[in-house]
Amino acid sequence: MAALKTWLGAARLRTLPLSIAGILAGTAMARAQGLEDTLLFTLTLATTLAYQITSNFANDYGDGVKGTDNASRIGPARALQSGAISRAALKRGIWVMIAISAALTLATLLRAFGAGQLWYFLLFGLLGLCAIWASIRYTVGNTAYGYKGLGDLFVFLFFGLLSVQGCQFLYTQTLLAEAWLPAIAIGALSAAVLNLNNLRDLEPDRAAGKITLAVRLGPRWGRVYHWVLCLTGFTAMVAYVFIQPRPAMAALVLLPFLGLAWHLVCFVRAREARALDPELKKVALSTFALGLLLYLLNHYFL
Repeated sequence: MAALKTWLGAARLRTLPLSIAGILAGTAMARAQGLEDTLLFTLTLATTLAYQITSNFANDYGDGVKGTDNASRIGPARALQSGAISRAALKRGIWVMIAISAALTLATLLRAFGAGQLWYFLLFGLLGLCAIWASIRYTVGNTAYGYKGLGDLFVFLFFGLLSVQGCQFLYTQTLLAEAWLPAIAIGALSAAVLNLNNLRDLEPDRAAGKITLAVRLGPRWGRVYHWVLCLTGFTAMVAYVFIQPRPAMAALVLLPFLGLAWHLVCFVRAREARALDPELKKVALSTFALGLLLYLLNHYFL
């Protein structure tokens, strides 16, 4: 039981709702076209969760090996840093999750495209490999992109654009113009979660040589950047509401931004890095709520 609890801690369960927000939104876009597939939805969710857990294991390993996770870090203690999981065991865990991710990707693509659409199958197979690569290379290796200020870009692409548009494409097999707006919104808000994390850890990261975008921008401009991300998400969803056939009903999808507004009030008041830690949950859960509301509205009301 203790070992299971340790591995669940390394999986960082609190990050998982954020990772499926894009899948909920993408499924909602497909449902608006009259398309749904319960098995495909289940496989897509499972695949996304596998990618995220792979990323969390790899992030724990990469930062632990490099010494970035140390006593000066503000967030919760990591498995490798604390000694709860050995380096060899964590590496094996990463390989297990890579295998699970690959198997789920294959099952998802077989369900979506079967054997008759080879080019789509190969294209999305390549995108799946890219997702697995991105999950690992965020902190692992000498050229980890998370140490070069590129983490925000990859989060925007994979959690937003690829997650929403890629997911709905599995159903519709076309790129939907209206899906770009929730894709941008969820990508921007997911990047905001990462930026908050990096603002919280700015000084320890700088000392450890982890050059995140927050380190590059510094605390002042990092905070301005955070406002830009949140406002970009809001603007994209307002635009989405206005292009809907029933905008008054669609406006319900803006409810999570009330939580984000309260977060921004707390964000302005937070003067110490430690005070930013609770804000991570607010933005992550608001982003998840956005994806969930899109799913529920398109499934039952719009």
